[in-house]
Amino acid sequence: MQGVPVQFVHAHDAAEFRQPSHRAGVELYRAHIVRHAFEPHTHEAFGLGAIESGVERFRYRGSDHLAPPDSLVLMNPDVLHTGRAETEGGWRYRMVYVDPDVVEDITGEAGWWFEDAVRHDPERARRITARLDALWSAREPLAFDSQLYALLMEFRDHARMPRHLREEAASRFGPVVDYLRAHLAERVTLEELAAVAGLSPFHFLRRFRAQYHVTPQQMLMALRLYEAKRLLAGGAALASIAADTGLTDQAHLTRAFSRRYGITPARYQKQVRR
Repeated sequence: MQGVPVQFVHAHDAAEFRQPSHRAGVELYRAHIVRHAFEPHTHEAFGLGAIESGVERFRYRGSDHLAPPDSLVLMNPDVLHTGRAETEGGWRYRMVYVDPDVVEDITGEAGWWFEDAVRHDPERARRITARLDALWSAREPLAFDSQLYALLMEFRDHARMPRHLREEAASRFGPVVDYLRAHLAERVTLEELAAVAGLSPFHFLRRFRAQYHVTPQQMLMALRLYEAKRLLAGGAALASIAADTGLTDQAHLTRAFSRRYGITPARYQKQVRR
């Protein structure tokens, strides 16, 4: 497609995804990123992983963070974040994205929450890298699930339980995010969202930005691309996905998806469905 690279511009940039067919709500990811800069995006899942080499810089919950080698990355669900290399040779890392209900089902614990996005823990980071590598190569469901349990237990010490969100913020803005999810393909106005929250439009805009560290439009785009990711994994056609998620066309989908996930939608679909 004109203007959209089939793969990263830099020869050393590479990213791969894998989804186990037997365990919904889990996605594996490994990458070496040198030049690509990820635009704000989200995952409706915990993003847990380790940095193998290089340093990543990313913006998360309104602050910039550096993740050096042998550090853990601990991202909570539904928090928009960016990502780019801080070191000349880029950074190499592995992640697993696990839905909150899957974490609860596997660990028997509800309400996991990570206060720190990065923890320097060399010994544990190396163990986690090894377990993520074992998960990637595991083909038998029992072996995969055993490794997944062991991996989550590695992160257990860093989790806080339960995390009590401020009731006012959760009750006021949770329905707004739900409204965005339900109207991805529509032109949503500031007035509509403010009405859901029970605030005046620009008061709502200020409060939403303070709560999520992004604008409602940035949140909407992140939700659109996350839904596109889910539809791609289900095998839907790119043109229909673009229409169903409120993007202009397939080219718009490809550009936006690539900026946020570092891979074209067609390539992502091929990787997770093979």
